[in-house]
Amino acid sequence: MPEKLDINSSIKLSTGYSMPLLGFGVYQNYTAKDSCLEAFKAGYRHVDSAQMYKNEAQVGEAVKESGLKREDLFITTKCASKTHGYESTLKGVDESLQRFGFDYIDLFLIHDPLSGTEKRLATYKALLEAKKAGKIRTVGVSNYGVHHLEEIKNAGLETPSVNQIELHPLCQQKPIVEYCQKNGIVVEAYCPIIRGDFSSPVLQSIAAKHSRDPAQILIRWSLQRGFVPLPKSATPSRIQSNAKVYDFELDDEDMRQLDSIDKGKEGAVSWNPVDAP
Repeated sequence: MPEKLDINSSIKLSTGYSMPLLGFGVYQNYTAKDSCLEAFKAGYRHVDSAQMYKNEAQVGEAVKESGLKREDLFITTKCASKTHGYESTLKGVDESLQRFGFDYIDLFLIHDPLSGTEKRLATYKALLEAKKAGKIRTVGVSNYGVHHLEEIKNAGLETPSVNQIELHPLCQQKPIVEYCQKNGIVVEAYCPIIRGDFSSPVLQSIAAKHSRDPAQILIRWSLQRGFVPLPKSATPSRIQSNAKVYDFELDDEDMRQLDSIDKGKEGAVSWNPVDAP
């Protein structure tokens, strides 16, 4: 991790590509084009979409309209379990490229592990195939528990570059994080601002101490932990403030206090399907 973080800080993935440390999430965003344009203005260069979000086309339009170079942006999408399988995944990659209007996708994730071992592995093989064909630069997974990651290893396939999981001080997923860090898998944090639940007194007091809003404290915690947070918002002022996290630092005591409020699985605020068989 670089000592001093800024909005352009990035992390090197196992494929050799760099991913910006701060990402912009567009789940349930039905004005994704405007939100992405706002995010680009605020300095974000990384957008996290998914086939299931039904807004890949809007993200693609924002990229075109932004005037930014495609190679300066990092765009992610994902395939959910209902489309898993070898042929259907290959077809899905082409459809995503078409909707985005791109020649390649920076990061393609298996969205969830709910399709069972056989389909998960077939889907992963298809994504590796699409990477070989130059359609995808990096392949990863999402909502994968340790046993799902081990399944890939036991099949003799290359290690995913990324695992995107629900992650914030109330739900720290420590065994998964530890496994990923040991195996060179970058951990992305979705729901990094706990879907706006800022009720924790610890969080409130640290926010007051730094004169920051709680969302900024949570994003900063994630960055300082070495995660890649993906805060989402459709509100322009929030999109901007969520990116203003580089002119202050949490000290060791702040981090220790935030680390201490972990509730494990009980702290999850989303589907968090990491225990799927």
